[in-house]
Amino acid sequence: MRAVLIGVMMVWGWAAQAEMTPRDGWVVMESAKSFEELVASVKSSAKANKMGVVTQAGPTAAAKSRGITIPGNRVIGLFNNVYAVRILGLSTAAMIEAPVRVYVTENEDGSATLSYKTPSTVFAPYMAEAGPELGVAAGELDAIFMAIAQTAVQ
Repeated sequence: MRAVLIGVMMVWGWAAQAEMTPRDGWVVMESAKSFEELVASVKSSAKANKMGVVTQAGPTAAAKSRGITIPGNRVIGLFNNVYAVRILGLSTAAMIEAPVRVYVTENEDGSATLSYKTPSTVFAPYMAEAGPELGVAAGELDAIFMAIAQTAVQ
């Protein structure tokens, strides 16, 4: 039993250290910034692009309080009420996807990565129900999130 537990912990430790890789519908941007610097930069870039920080969550601090050290890891939900009202008018179900989240992860070398699913990917399941206007709104959000990401990682 102990050997199994050690094996599981080794795999978990390796997975916690794994860096983000590109995936379909995702944007993954490396940064030379530290984890904390990139988190702060995402927030300031969101504000500059008229997006609010709606949610934040991450296991790093809670794990530390339990005596476990894991790399920095934070999910930040960003949105704007103008888009919320607009999308809600097109599809009540689509609003389950708001806020759109960005993901900041700490790399082994101390740098950080910013990743997110594009709003077009996030809202794609609702396009048939909502009609083409949802695609227009998601495209606008794609541009806003790209601007936030590009500014944040610089």
